[in-house]
Amino acid sequence: MLLYIDPGTGSMLFTILLGVIGAGIYSFRMLMIKLRYKFSGGKIEISNSKIPFLIYSDDKRYWTVFEPICRELNKWKKDVVYWTGSPDDPVLNCPYEHIKAEYIGKDNRSFARLNLVNATIVLSTTPGLDVYQWKRSKQVDYYIHIPHAASEIILYRMFGIDYYDAVMLSGDYQLQDIRNLEALRELPAKELVKIGIPYMDTMANRLPQVGEAPEHERTILLAPSWGPSAILSVYGGKIIDVLLKTGYQVIVRPHPQSFTSEAELMEKLMNEYPDSEQLKWNRDTDNFDVLRRSDILISDFSGVIFEFCLVYDKPVIYTDPRFDLSPYDAWWLNTPLWTTSALPRLGYQLTEENMSDLKSLIDACLTDPKYAKGRAEVKEETWVYPGEGAERAAAYLINKYEELTRTEEVK
Repeated sequence: MLLYIDPGTGSMLFTILLGVIGAGIYSFRMLMIKLRYKFSGGKIEISNSKIPFLIYSDDKRYWTVFEPICRELNKWKKDVVYWTGSPDDPVLNCPYEHIKAEYIGKDNRSFARLNLVNATIVLSTTPGLDVYQWKRSKQVDYYIHIPHAASEIILYRMFGIDYYDAVMLSGDYQLQDIRNLEALRELPAKELVKIGIPYMDTMANRLPQVGEAPEHERTILLAPSWGPSAILSVYGGKIIDVLLKTGYQVIVRPHPQSFTSEAELMEKLMNEYPDSEQLKWNRDTDNFDVLRRSDILISDFSGVIFEFCLVYDKPVIYTDPRFDLSPYDAWWLNTPLWTTSALPRLGYQLTEENMSDLKSLIDACLTDPKYAKGRAEVKEETWVYPGEGAERAAAYLINKYEELTRTEEVK
């Protein structure tokens, strides 16, 4: 009888195999680098000066996640080194005296620096530590992860946060999912601290300062995630056609990763549906203004849903949240995704069958009072300590640094 492996297990084994191969390739490359430096009379530069706080961001779009924390640490006169993978990251023009930013390159260039860095604490929103090329440095005492969205922590690719020492969270459901994964994989318990959502606090604080959006025609924002289960991959131009038929203004804001991982699809759609008086494509780094001037959002499993509903207090239309979980951490758990219980309280579900009635769905969603109640419920579940996120994050980092350095002194 042939040995059968179900698709989920097969995907998991394939992921593990890729990790082993990736680790082998990385180790070989590092050996070659060391030999090259040795025989050239040089040496790999490893600073003897330990960085107290290092923030690593693989892309400029995460500056909104880190900026409130940097601002708070700067108030406390804490020196922070900020490494970015984007040459045009806004942090490179950061005015904060105690935040020193540097562009360290992309992919292997950045990993070469990260894998040998000497730091007490590394804070990052990038998953995959110690899975592929990004290895834990022996000279780093503590790795802390902060999510970049107010949603599932288990929708990272497999093992995304397994090898962090701590994770900053915004809801109990996230904490429980991590604990369940740790139990299944027999991992040491990470330090899990609920601090809230600093970047959403900042967005909420900006709203009363700038006021409501100027009077405008009804505007629909299509802002999906990326990947084979995302809206633009599933429906292609069909959903744009239907949106244009509503007569409303349409803004299409693809996930930034789509322009890398789905470049052909993006080029095709942008050529078929160029900017016009009714349709605009949006790629702003900061999504504050585009969310502010949109009346309703259409999305899938993107974290932007929660920004739009909970900060701007507006409804959404979402696609079927059921998708192939096999590449993700969520595949390991038998519990339903929290998102599947949250979305029906935030708006209507869009399906292949009701897409032709999208205009009616939009109109109904904008006038049905039950969604205001649903937004309040979801906010309470996924956004603890509103308004306090940056302060709590900074306080945790400072206390952790003092704890770690105290331990070093005792040793």
